[in-house]
Amino acid sequence: MAYILIDGYNLIGIAHKNLEKARNELIQRLFNYSNAKGHDITLVFDGWKSGQKDETRSKVGPVTVIYSRLGEKADFVIKKILSSATKPWIVVSSDREISDFAERKDFAAITASEFEDRIYSTGRQSKIEEIFAYDKDYDMDLMPYRQKGNAKKLSRKDRKNIEALKKL
Repeated sequence: MAYILIDGYNLIGIAHKNLEKARNELIQRLFNYSNAKGHDITLVFDGWKSGQKDETRSKVGPVTVIYSRLGEKADFVIKKILSSATKPWIVVSSDREISDFAERKDFAAITASEFEDRIYSTGRQSKIEEIFAYDKDYDMDLMPYRQKGNAKKLSRKDRKNIEALKKL
């Protein structure tokens, strides 16, 4: 079981005719995914432009949906959750600020596209597993030219992300 913390609009985008319908479809997909895999998912949406006065939470099976309060972004809520976390979160966000914050707090951070690949894949390996097969025999040409540390070992960040992806 994994604990997954998702930046909602980062995953679905905001270019939809019916944003409420897109949110509900995402919640339903995550509900189905969570039931199939047994993961605990927390989905955070921005409510800062047209939200409620207070932060709102609802539970749809194993999926917790949080809307930030009026004037507050989802990024702030995610950082607040991570700052007081006791669970080993896997953070899903393509926002570099959130990813960096999660990594500083020693949590795995994966992009929204990597997570989508995992959810919507039909048995194919995710792109990162294809590139970095966690194996001592991987092709050395894939490593950056100026890498510090042991050239035969993936970085701590890459190892953590691969382990997180394996859990999904």
